[in-house]
Amino acid sequence: MPDLDHAPLQLSVIIVSADSGESLRDCVKSVLACTVPLELLLIDNASSDGIPQAIARARESDHRFMLIDNHANLGFGPAVNRAAAKARGENLLILNPDCVIEESALQRLLDVLATEKKAGLVGAVVCDAKGVPDPASFRHDPVMGRALATLFKRSGGVNIHAMPDHVVDAEAVSGAVMAMPRRVFEWLYGFDEKYFLHCEDLDLCRRARDAGWRVLLAGDVRVLHGKGGSSRHRPVFVSYHKHRGMWRWFRKFDPAAQKFFVRAIVWLGIWVHFLLMIPGQWMRMARR
Repeated sequence: MPDLDHAPLQLSVIIVSADSGESLRDCVKSVLACTVPLELLLIDNASSDGIPQAIARARESDHRFMLIDNHANLGFGPAVNRAAAKARGENLLILNPDCVIEESALQRLLDVLATEKKAGLVGAVVCDAKGVPDPASFRHDPVMGRALATLFKRSGGVNIHAMPDHVVDAEAVSGAVMAMPRRVFEWLYGFDEKYFLHCEDLDLCRRARDAGWRVLLAGDVRVLHGKGGSSRHRPVFVSYHKHRGMWRWFRKFDPAAQKFFVRAIVWLGIWVHFLLMIPGQWMRMARR
């Protein structure tokens, strides 16, 4: 008799939570409403709101659901890697805790993985409540020239604002919704754990392409994205790690980083930008 408890599944959905708020309930509910053979691994980075544990109690009879408690905030990439090590699905779907995904969108992502040659990673167009796409859904690599164009709101920047309505090759897609064969994720050794939060998705896309896999955007898939409960609670903390991630990506992949004086200027620019953002972040928090 086959061991049904360890039989392969079509999909493992991985959600990382860290004081993600009530939106996490809707995210989990949307995944478990799908009829695709799947499991959901909710991995919690030491949330203090009790919501992951409450969801686990409510879902204790659902064999598709697993809560993994880290007891510390390990960061996004390290948490995904730990969940992926426990996953049984042939494919992984990495999903932000403030996303709501419909079964048709989930199935379409799986279909793209199955039918597109050398598909290593597939993203979706993530949208806000008004249906406005997040530019991070479809991006170029943030090499220095493009990053500066984005900063000064000039053409030729990182984001590609014209969203397609079909499957296209991309340099990078949003880590909010990211599907890939588990064997590809494992071959790449998962996320680079030296990123804590932000830019690890850009890194994974780049390494997938460098390894010969295609990074694709399923432009006909739209997923509602609520833009982060944890980010709203700790904007300076999140901004620090975002800038830290930008610095790591630059050093790893940008040819300009080979020149010492350019590295010094970029380092200074990144951290001055971080410091300049802090007063506005504090003011927005005070107004809430």
